[in-house]
Amino acid sequence: MTLHTQDITRERVATAAMAGVGVYVFVDVVLQFLPPHYSVISDAESNLAVGPFGWIMNLNFLGRAVTTGCAIAAINRIGPASGLRRTGVALLAAGGLCSAVLAFFPTDVDAGSGLAVATAGGAIHLYVASAGFLAALAGTLVLTRWIRCVPELAMAYRSAFTLAAIAAVGLASLVLAASLRPDLLGLAERICLAGILGWVLVVGRAIKRLPRRTNYAAPD
Repeated sequence: MTLHTQDITRERVATAAMAGVGVYVFVDVVLQFLPPHYSVISDAESNLAVGPFGWIMNLNFLGRAVTTGCAIAAINRIGPASGLRRTGVALLAAGGLCSAVLAFFPTDVDAGSGLAVATAGGAIHLYVASAGFLAALAGTLVLTRWIRCVPELAMAYRSAFTLAAIAAVGLASLVLAASLRPDLLGLAERICLAGILGWVLVVGRAIKRLPRRTNYAAPD
């Protein structure tokens, strides 16, 4: 495979990751306007998967996993492998896998306020969602550190750092909201998610805009 062909593949998976973020956000917004009309401020995003249109949100969870896979494929095509990149990619992959699992274990909407659960499936959803957020956040933080060391992506570092910080603030707010202000749980969760998805969008855009190399065979 030539370097030129590799670069085309890199552009395509980066574009797919960006498109995946756009589709995910679009579906989320549309579902907010459909019955049973969950609150963006107080209700967890996972509630959108419960109701007459819940199957659409479940597909969206699977789509988020695919989007994560595309982002990883793009990242793995930048420079030589390193410990930071391998660690960050593994954590990001774990977050994507958790997103896929959520599609098969609906949350307990009627369990009460906060992060209460009433069924085994609801408990699995809560634990997997929590692990997924932690893994995805950790992955973005590690990969942001990696980006700082990669000359090709230097221009994306500041934006990536800012979005990773927003995700971290969102996750910290989510923990506080769960115990102190459950009426703000949905908002805190969406801030964290916005940071993570925004990070994928910014990094994907930076990778997509990299120049293609000359058309000769890549070394083994």
